[in-house]
Formats: sequence, C-alpha cells, structure tokens
Amino acid sequence: MQQEGLPGYRAGQLAGWLYARGVEDFGAMTDLGRPLRSALAARFHTRALEIEGVAQAADGTLKGALRAADGALIEAVLIPERRRTTLCVSTQVGCPLACAFCATGAMGLLRNLSTAEIVDQFCRMREALPPGRRITHVVFMGMGEPLLNLRNVLEALRTLLHPRAFALAPRRVTVSTAGVLPRIAELVSQSPVNLAVSLHATRDELRDVLVPLNRRYPIAALLEALRALPGLSRRRPVFFEYTLMDGVNDSPAEARRLAALLRGLPSKVNLIPMNPHPDAPYRPPSPEAAERFLGELTRRGLTVTLRRSRGADIEAACGQLAARGEPRLSAARGGPRPGVAGGPR
Repeated sequence: MQQEGLPGYRAGQLAGWLYARGVEDFGAMTDLGRPLRSALAARFHTRALEIEGVAQAADGTLKGALRAADGALIEAVLIPERRRTTLCVSTQVGCPLACAFCATGAMGLLRNLSTAEIVDQFCRMREALPPGRRITHVVFMGMGEPLLNLRNVLEALRTLLHPRAFALAPRRVTVSTAGVLPRIAELVSQSPVNLAVSLHATRDELRDVLVPLNRRYPIAALLEALRALPGLSRRRPVFFEYTLMDGVNDSPAEARRLAALLRGLPSKVNLIPMNPHPDAPYRPPSPEAAERFLGELTRRGLTVTLRRSRGADIEAACGQLAARGEPRLSAARGGPRPGVAGGPR
C-alpha cells in the first residue's frame, strides 16, 4: 500500500478481507473507496493457486491438488479431528533431500514456492471444508524442506500469525526440518512457532542412508545445535519425528539409543509407522513392534505419541505426497468460487 502511495493502514484492511474474511473480490471490500477498489482490481489478482481437485479418504482426510500459475502441481492435506483441523502445507515443488522412504524426495526439486503460494494453500484448502469447520493448526510438513526456502517460509509464518490476517497462535503452527543446521537458529529466532526435526535414526551409518542430508550434518552436530537453542523448555520443546520401518529402525535397541540421545533435551517424540508407496523399499513395522518401541521410550521418561496414519488410502499420509497426477483426484466439491475463498462459516 505504501508503494502505491497509500496510507499503511490500508494494508490491514486489505489483509482482513483477504485472509480473515476470505473475500477476494476487491469490489466487495466496502471500507475501501471505490477508486481504490477499481485500481486494485485493475492491477492485482488475489489467487496464487487454483484447486485442481480434492480427494477424500475414508477417514475424512482431504488432499488437494493445487495448480500454480506456471503449471506446477503441489499437494496440501487437511486432517480433521474432533477438536481441531490441521492443514499440512508444502514449501517446494518436489524436494532435493531424497530421503529414502519419502515419495516427495523421489521427485527431486523443481522450485521453491513463493510466499503467496504457501499462504494460498490455506485460502484454497478452506474452500474444501464442510460448513462449521475451520483450520485451527498448520504444519509445514508437506512437499519440500522448509528451511531451504526459509525467507518465503518466514514471511508466510508472519501472515499466518498476524492478528489482522489469520491470527493463528504460534503454538498451533509447526515447521519441520530434516536438519538444515545453518538455518535452524534463524527460524527459531525469527518466529515463535514449534520446531520439529525429522530424525528417523540413531546411528549415522543408518541416517546417512535414510536422510542423506545427514552426511553433511550428522546426528551429533544436529543435537548439539538443538541443545544450544535459547528458550527450550517443557513448554517449548523440540518435536522429533521418527518414522518406524520394519527391520530397519524399529528395534528395542534403537529405542534405547534414541532415549539416550535425547536425554536432557526438552523434547517430544512423534512415532510414525512408515506409510508405504511405490517408490519406497521399506515397509511399515508390525503393530507389536511399534508398541514395543513406544514402551521403551516411555519407560525412559520421554514424552511420546504413536501417530495414527491418516489418509493413506489416497496417498495423503506422511511421506506419500508426490503430486503423481490429476487422474487420481476427483473434482473439488463445488470448485473454487470466483472472488470468494470459503472462510470460516
């Protein structure tokens, strides 16, 4: 607004319409003067993405295929639960990290998403929600490594948290990383959101295979950097994601090593039974192995959650996003409405 020679407060009004109310038609923004509305409509557009289609899983999970202006296809996932609805957003088209169990990594990296494309996943996916539902939590755990697109991620976080925009509480937003050490401290210092680290192994020789980034930033260096972060506490822990794979990293011995590695570090562990997909050479653990792993960690004083897989039947679960193409996606219910994003109803 300032670049347009207008008062800065107009930005807050515009953000309120676009983000808080979900109104994208400049003509409907009645507290802006008509000349300004006409000028904005002539020079700007309000959508960075369009819904290509939405697939619904048997458990109610929704996966959206979203098309960017250059034709790039990304995926975002809505996970409805009784008291919350979580949106999982992407930060890149593909991913350069090539984690061995992740379908997105098999794509390679096409490009980073812009701030607008990250934020617009919220705007577009709330169109797919049924009446009475609203997005309450956001996790940066979709396609891509967020810290390799940190500038745009930080600006998107600012919009998600801003009281004139989406007004999400920081504790309801989580950014996940595979361990890009030079940028972890920057993220934590610039934004008060939760930090999640995808660990998946307790030994470098195994993590080198599962998460090739480990060859540059091994486990000891990663944990040292995390321990040095200011402000960690039980109220602001590091969340560790640990994908369990049958016969690979799911033994009681691995659980004991994990507990030893995290001793003294304010943390919570999310155990994720691996979700199979065509590109993965690994398989999920047995339910008994997952429970044994959980028990070993719990007995050693760690706070642990065994995550239930959501949306696996439409390849919307953790590690399955690959934008394999539109044929598997049904048309979005009603499609995007011109000029209006379906905000909280």
